[in-house]
This record gives sequence, structure tokens and C-alpha cells, in this order.
Amino acid sequence: MKVAILALLTGFAVGFLFAWLKLPIPAPPALAGITGIIGIYLGFRTFEWIVSMIASSK
Repeated sequence: MKVAILALLTGFAVGFLFAWLKLPIPAPPALAGITGIIGIYLGFRTFEWIVSMIASSK
């Protein structure tokens, strides 16, 4: 939970800084960004699951 809070605070600070400097937001559109993050997470977890299945079959 501590890591999630630190990530949220860091993201907030970066977003605030970009807005203050009048720079474009460093993130894709909301839905595309969220689905991309979910896809990355699911791909990572699937890889871990496949590796553990292969390791347990040996």
C-alpha cells in the first residue's frame, strides 16, 4: 500500500509540474492509458503463470 501511495503522490507532483510549466500531459488519453496499463499487467502475470506451470511440470 505504501508503494501505491508514493506512486500516486509522484504522479500528482509530475502532473502538477507539467500543468505549471504549461506542458502537455505526459500520458495517453484516459481510456487508452488505463487499458494499456491493464494489458501490461495481464501480460506480465500470464508470463509468470506460464513459467511456473513449466517449472512445476519438470
